Amino acid sequence: MKFENLGLSPELLRAVADENYTVATPIQQQAIPPVLAGEDVFASAQTGTGKTAGFTLPLLQRLSTPNPKQGSRSPRALILTPTRELAVQVSDSVNTYGKYLPLKSTVIYGGVGINRQIQALKKGTDIVVATPGRLIDHMSQKTIDLSRVEVFVLDECDRMLDMGFIRDIRRILAKLPESKQTLMFSATFSKEIRKLASTLLENPVQIEVAARNTAAEQVEQMVHLVDRDRKRELLSYLIGFQNWRQVLVFTRTKHGANRLAKQLDQDGLKTSAIHGNKTQAARARALKEFKQGKIQVLVATDVASRGLDIEELPYVVNFELPNVPEDYVHRIGRTGRAGNEGLAISLVSHEESPLLQDIEKLLKRKLTKSVLPGYEPTAANRLETESKPRPSRSNPKPRRSRNKGQTTSKARPKLAPKSDASGNRKRHQSR
Repeated sequence: MKFENLGLSPELLRAVADENYTVATPIQQQAIPPVLAGEDVFASAQTGTGKTAGFTLPLLQRLSTPNPKQGSRSPRALILTPTRELAVQVSDSVNTYGKYLPLKSTVIYGGVGINRQIQALKKGTDIVVATPGRLIDHMSQKTIDLSRVEVFVLDECDRMLDMGFIRDIRRILAKLPESKQTLMFSATFSKEIRKLASTLLENPVQIEVAARNTAAEQVEQMVHLVDRDRKRELLSYLIGFQNWRQVLVFTRTKHGANRLAKQLDQDGLKTSAIHGNKTQAARARALKEFKQGKIQVLVATDVASRGLDIEELPYVVNFELPNVPEDYVHRIGRTGRAGNEGLAISLVSHEESPLLQDIEKLLKRKLTKSVLPGYEPTAANRLETESKPRPSRSNPKPRRSRNKGQTTSKARPKLAPKSDASGNRKRHQSR
């Protein structure tokens, strides 16, 4: 269905055309009409489906009609997101599609000075995009008035619950008027999300575009079985030998992300880490350089990765499997977006066998497992595989390193550096 058939105004259609979009995605086709009609919406869609435009476009149209009861420029719409990156992404969408409308928007999040945000709110704004923590700060300082909000959007509400924002959400809700339109968007329809929805929404239109908890069909998923202490070595080999570009790697912890980024950089792969302890400026710079190709590998934690908007991201690697199986779906959803193909690789050690089983149970299928020649798990750590390791003509069998120490070479190799028994550095040579 084309956007022009969804009842959008000429100003919005013009902005959509500027972005070279003509056909709406399934989530947009199903969400835009009920939002325009003023109904509450409870929607589930995987990342990369266009859900942000699915609520920003109709929201902008609803606010483009002046409210006779609106006596000041207090916010008429509030969009709540779990992370700074997602707040910026949603704010960009609001500005992109609302550029031909007389509406003002403000984005507020932590990690930056609050004074500039206070000044923007004083000047008046129609739409506020915010993270819970910083919004609570403004509420405490009485620098924001939420009493005139007409539309409330809770984006990525499953992640909100995972991050422990439920109390903040309820504090914010207490300041919103009872008569308002509420939109909830989530990647999954868990029991907790449904329970929250039952307390926030009134006779909502329920939309579920993708099958529950399914991974993107365009993403090829593969598991490489390997000992835990050889994961970094295997990751360097895969990236270097295949000459991968734009590789998003997931770790469980901030410390693990920093350590892995340093090791990969020492292996000659330009790498940066992005996580909650990084400043907003550092995170924005790393993401910009990653998109520009100046950084080859971006190592991220689950929280920091939420809301990363990277077009045509080809590779996602689970250096460590997530503790929550739904997070696996979120992670690999970073690739294979908007119809593009993607590859998701998981490096799995024996200790992670229960986590892998939970993921397969969620997906309701077994993932393809393999062992790469030269990186076979030790006998005690072998998991059941669907294919035995065998040499490939295109991929020469790498020598197994006896030295587990890290190299310090800054040159960019085709393969991760190795060491022989005498300590002399060696590199794999491609044929």
